[in-house]
Amino acid sequence: MNNFSPQSKVWVYQSNREFNTTEVKEIKKLGLLFTTGWTAHGSQLNASLNILYNRFIVLIVDENDASASGCSIDKSLIFIKKIENQFNCILLDRMAVAYKNGSNVLACTLADFKKLLRENKVDKNTIVFNNMVTTKKDFDLTWESTLENSWHKIFLSVSQN
Repeated sequence: MNNFSPQSKVWVYQSNREFNTTEVKEIKKLGLLFTTGWTAHGSQLNASLNILYNRFIVLIVDENDASASGCSIDKSLIFIKKIENQFNCILLDRMAVAYKNGSNVLACTLADFKKLLRENKVDKNTIVFNNMVTTKKDFDLTWESTLENSWHKIFLSVSQN
């Protein structure tokens, strides 16, 4: 991802479970096949897929040469759904929260995350993942941040209830 411009489009898909080493290799292989054949209106997209923390699939497109269009974005969603089916995981649940617990990355439902806040098992200093980033610049600056410095801070008031 380092070779991509800061304005490159980014999509982050969080898995409900950690991928094992074999799955990571296979998903990367499928991702390479997908990105090398990914086009928009007949133009090859400069794209890449990476897997971080064995849990996040990060798709990036540098739109300096060709822009990802509605149809090409639809193709990427079809690809992600194929990964969900093939690897028996959930990647499109935007109501899940991922956070760090020591060196581990865990995921839970939003309701469970609020419960963790109430029980003081996570706090304002917990590292959370902002999967709503849309550019490489935002990804680099804000994808991983403390709860108090992310959009997740809206849940901090939950811990006082």
